Amino acid sequence: MKIASTKKSIVVREYHLDIGCVQVFEDYMVATFDEGATVTLERAYQIIGISEIHFRDKDFGYISLRKNSYAIDPTIYNYLRGLDNLKAFAIVSKKEIDMHNFKIEKLFYKKNMEFFIEYDNALAWMKKKIKPAKRKK
Repeated sequence: MKIASTKKSIVVREYHLDIGCVQVFEDYMVATFDEGATVTLERAYQIIGISEIHFRDKDFGYISLRKNSYAIDPTIYNYLRGLDNLKAFAIVSKKEIDMHNFKIEKLFYKKNMEFFIEYDNALAWMKKKIKPAKRKK
């Protein structure tokens, strides 16, 4: 699984957290968490803080690149739903377990959330979801 798309995507900033890496691009962010990490509400606030720094007045998308296995506190999705400018949430994985987990996660999130096997497909979907809102400036 590759993190960079074939299209020109420039990393604006990269954050190395204790649970993994978050790359920020112009209108989206990509998170890759470490094997065995636990994404708690406290750690999710770090990611929400990053989104507020870069996308305070701008719509954006989020891609969870699931290269590794890790645990997520599902109550995090209650807080993510409150981010009005988070317009698209994509999960990218080739693992069947992640596909099953996605169905459960989607029940908690209840907004624009899709599962993809290929990163480029997730990126293309996400760009469609945030493009109309981005032009409103």
